Amino acid sequence: MNESIRENAAEPRLPDCCNLGVWLRVLLAVNLGGLLAAFARGAETGLLNDFIEQAALFEPVVMASLLALCAARRLLARVGPAVGVALVLAIVLAPTALFHALFQPLFGGAPWRALAWATLVTLLLLGYFDLRARAQSPALVEARLLALTARIRPHFLFNSINAVLGVLRSDPRRAERALEEMAELFRALMRDNRHLVPLSEELALARQYLDLERLRLGERLQVRWEIESCPADALVPPLMLQPLLENAVYHGIEPAEQPGELRVRMTGDRERVIIELSNPVVAGGDHHNGNRMALANIRERLMLFYDLEARLDIAEREGRYSVRIVLPNRKRQ
Repeated sequence: MNESIRENAAEPRLPDCCNLGVWLRVLLAVNLGGLLAAFARGAETGLLNDFIEQAALFEPVVMASLLALCAARRLLARVGPAVGVALVLAIVLAPTALFHALFQPLFGGAPWRALAWATLVTLLLLGYFDLRARAQSPALVEARLLALTARIRPHFLFNSINAVLGVLRSDPRRAERALEEMAELFRALMRDNRHLVPLSEELALARQYLDLERLRLGERLQVRWEIESCPADALVPPLMLQPLLENAVYHGIEPAEQPGELRVRMTGDRERVIIELSNPVVAGGDHHNGNRMALANIRERLMLFYDLEARLDIAEREGRYSVRIVLPNRKRQ
């Protein structure tokens, strides 16, 4: 996938060979093919020994090809689909020919045979990844609709309007700002959410949401921001922070009689971005069941955008419930 997920039914979609999920699927497919080939040959030395001998030959070629394709990722993203397929084939066939020339006694057979098999396997894998990308489009639309309809609870809208009415006479400027924040929040919900957005936009939306909640909860809602070292230009899925914060307020602040603190911590380096949110656990609350839908939805969207490169972990310790998200640090080209 590219930096953002785009629906395009006409052009083939080249896989991102820097993605761990792509590596895993390619290695599984190639090794499965090698196992089936060993089974078909019915070698006298035994199926397992024959497979191990063949894997020792083709796996270095596969690994070298994947590394080369990862290095050429930006080039492949800039060219057209037909040129991209041709470049992928050239990148795969180069190490195949090199390894065959260096270890010809081990490979056996004419060079064209190895190149033909490499071409066939590469085209089959490209077709698989293209079909997989197309098959994900309906799931992406469904995830987008869920983000549009299920992320803002009706009770939040009702409570926010009542909070605005409560300060309308005493502090009209604050009421006006609150209405502007509500407008921005719902504008974000109604936009096209198929593309990654800068983390700075998600942070601005999160602050607006918490300002609205603070309007009615007052000093009961306390927020600690630890975001000094976060890469603000990193690209993240839209509407990722707000539903997590909404759950944290709904389950960790509202039921409590005493003030509670939400903690938002973000760090990052050149390779990844780490986002951690935590809230107090209220004794006797239905905390876990309430978070299940939001967390499942975010996990699905992380998988759609990043495959296996991102993960979401939850934990409860020392009276706090925490959510930790790890993402690859992607920038806008």
